[in-house]
Amino acid sequence: MCAPAVSDRAGAAPSATFEEVPVVRSFVFLFVVAMLATSACQKSSAPAPAASQHAESAHAPANVKPGSYEDWCGEHGVPESQFTLCHPDLIAAFKATGDWCEEHSLPESHCKKCNPNLVIARGKKTN
Repeated sequence: MCAPAVSDRAGAAPSATFEEVPVVRSFVFLFVVAMLATSACQKSSAPAPAASQHAESAHAPANVKPGSYEDWCGEHGVPESQFTLCHPDLIAAFKATGDWCEEHSLPESHCKKCNPNLVIARGKKTN
């Protein structure tokens, strides 16, 4: 049996022995990992967006006509059929035509940072 730790100062708490420190660190580490794991698994308490909000921010279906009203990435405000973040295979075509902003990795015709007055119009809605 180990002897209790002795303090040099009157009224001071006993100090931990060398063997106890790694155990405490391991416990703290496991506690933190467990808390992070359980918080990451919890579902968000935020309500789901309304259907109309989701429709405006959703990506266009794959079968839409390019340039149509439905051909729109509501999240980024550009035609889906021309959006290089969603379709990286388009990058080579934009670069080949000289329509590329190297600084922002977007087509120059879509780069609102280089062209702050740029307005990208959505196709007209047909009934």
